[in-house]
Amino acid sequence: MLMIVYLAVLALPLLLPLYLLYKLRRVHLLLHDVRDDVRGGHDRLFRQLEALQGLYVELQLEHSLPPTRGWAGSPDFLLEVARQVRSARPRLVVECSSGVSTVVIARSLQRNGSGKLYSLEHDADYARQTRAQLLRHGLQDWATVLDAPLVAHPLGADNWPWYDLAALPQDIAIDLLVIDGPPQATHALTRYPAAPLLFPRLAPGAMVLLDDANRPDEQAALQRWAAEFPALVQSSRPCEKGCAMLTAPQMP
Repeated sequence: MLMIVYLAVLALPLLLPLYLLYKLRRVHLLLHDVRDDVRGGHDRLFRQLEALQGLYVELQLEHSLPPTRGWAGSPDFLLEVARQVRSARPRLVVECSSGVSTVVIARSLQRNGSGKLYSLEHDADYARQTRAQLLRHGLQDWATVLDAPLVAHPLGADNWPWYDLAALPQDIAIDLLVIDGPPQATHALTRYPAAPLLFPRLAPGAMVLLDDANRPDEQAALQRWAAEFPALVQSSRPCEKGCAMLTAPQMP
């Protein structure tokens, strides 16, 4: 026992510098990680500020937009939506969830001089807030926010809580479908039902934009959509939270 203690005492001066070197190395690596995270955060913030500035230029608004953080669409996604509306000039747009995106789409349609937006909103208070924003911007004639509470839709072997479509006109052909709801906590694969319930109403050449496409549930929904609607071509756009684009075939 004394020999072991003696050897440990002799080894201590050698082991201590090695231990300190190990700890210094760990601190050095952590500092590099922190620096990269800070730098990446600054880069992401700068890109969103650029997109927000571009959005105001694109829309030429007289009043400010509601906040674009938290649950709202990110500026880069909203800019993508605005540009698609301006370039494709859809006659009819349907949006899953309302908010700042409703103002963006309605203003884009107004600048086009044609088109109509129907926005599905499950939260009655939020629907009222969106209608107030449309009035503030003078866009109430270009968009209709529908009270669409979440109801059970039998799809396959399951019942899925999704927007009530009773108020949505039945005879419409959707040129642009923007999917940014329901909230993720509603149900697993909460945005999957948009496909079986609304894709059959897409017009030839229609476009679908899915926000939050980087999340696992949205990735799983995209895989199911690809299997169930193989004619729709899937692609992506480089947005903060991920943006998937699906394009329907043109009429032969």
